[in-house]
Amino acid sequence: MTLFIVGLGPGDPGHLTRRAWEVLSGAGEVYLRTRIHPTVPHLPEGPVYHSFDELYDQAGDFAAVYEAIVERLVALAGQGGDTVYAVPGDPLVGEGTVTRLLAVCKEKQIKVEIVSGVSFVEPTLSALGLDAISGLQLLDATDLATAYHPPINPDSPALIAQVYSRQLASDVKLTLMNQYPDEHPVKLIHAAGTAEQRVEALPLYEIDRRDVDHLTTLYVPPFDPTPGAVTSFEGFQNTIAHLRAPDGCPWDREQTHQSLRKNLIEEAYEVVDAIDSGDPARLREELGDLLIQVILHGQIAVDEGEFYMGEVIREVDAKIKRRHPHVWGEVDVGGSAEQVSINWERIKERERAEKGETMRSLLDGVPKSLPALHQAHEYDERAVRVGFDWQDEKGVIEKVREEIEEVLAATTPEERFVEIGDLLLVIAVWARWLGINPEDALRAANRRFYERFSYIERRAHEQGRSVSELTIEEMDALWNEAKRVLGSAGDDGRE
Repeated sequence: MTLFIVGLGPGDPGHLTRRAWEVLSGAGEVYLRTRIHPTVPHLPEGPVYHSFDELYDQAGDFAAVYEAIVERLVALAGQGGDTVYAVPGDPLVGEGTVTRLLAVCKEKQIKVEIVSGVSFVEPTLSALGLDAISGLQLLDATDLATAYHPPINPDSPALIAQVYSRQLASDVKLTLMNQYPDEHPVKLIHAAGTAEQRVEALPLYEIDRRDVDHLTTLYVPPFDPTPGAVTSFEGFQNTIAHLRAPDGCPWDREQTHQSLRKNLIEEAYEVVDAIDSGDPARLREELGDLLIQVILHGQIAVDEGEFYMGEVIREVDAKIKRRHPHVWGEVDVGGSAEQVSINWERIKERERAEKGETMRSLLDGVPKSLPALHQAHEYDERAVRVGFDWQDEKGVIEKVREEIEEVLAATTPEERFVEIGDLLLVIAVWARWLGINPEDALRAANRRFYERFSYIERRAHEQGRSVSELTIEEMDALWNEAKRVLGSAGDDGRE
């Protein structure tokens, strides 16, 4: 008793293999996944041909269709004698029913013989003039359409099979646009391997505006076809690994986690500066510089036998999904961001308990290396979550005044040091009461100071003088002029 799974080829009857013809010719009955295939009318005479096309009309989705087909085939195989099941292309290229069928047959110890066929891949490669060895990726359109980001290495080409409708093409397009520009050049290959074969070049955004069917394949070339161009995470990892290799850069080989600490902090702040500038091109560049640091630390860890980048991604991905049970689970937050935050803290508490960190402070999750004002704001926000706060803003303002008086009353440098710190801390608390992030407010004030002081420098230079040659009265006059010219929003501590 054998279940034969026969590949019918991509569509041209001439692609049907000799072995497939022999199996089909010797069968009494043949079960076709679908009759909608150009080779079917040319199959050998003699067998009774059945199809599962009616299931596509009855079932709600492909998964249900495939399960129904597998169930019927397993039942037929269990009746004794050989069973022949024929599918388009090759049985193990893009055939969802076959993978399910093989798993069930293995469990039930049903003997299976795969009769390979020419898949859609070979004639498609011929139509495009491509070599599959060059990193070609194969995907199914129905799987890609349900993704939020395409699981495609953008440095390599990809074939997306069975783009059978405009709606599916639209869904595929939207997923691809999360990685490729709207104008990215792609190709639709229609009826590859048949007399009706046609290759259509077009921009990505137009693929759902063309006629497509079950014999349509989408070709997506690399993001940047320039020789040597790298656009993938893996490709960039290779670049950094080369830097650390014996034939790489001496400086990069000498770096450690500790030696790069300062660089990582600086690059993170340059990203913040880029965000504040509102310049997308600058942000793109600075994110790249920060990514260098991330990949460098990852490669150092590999070189030192500490961990792999795959482990970093696996752990953070699992953490994201674990902490968002309202997205990857059954938790209902009612659309409330506040409830999400509450759940987040509960999950983190549970994670700490599982690690045996039951005595850990609520404040321990705030990095010790944060800028002091930012750190003060984070400490305050966490304390407020458990009710440690003033009852109203009036109490905060009174505390600010109290701290100012204590600064004025301090008589030694040590006392002033402590009291100034207390004043800054309570100012951070007051900012939170006003709905202001104190770190952002101070950065904005620093930026205004920079712009206005630079204005004074430029105006002095126009007069053929240096800033140090100006009197304080002249500086104040130019400062007020800068406020008028550049805008006077906010106050930087000067009249």
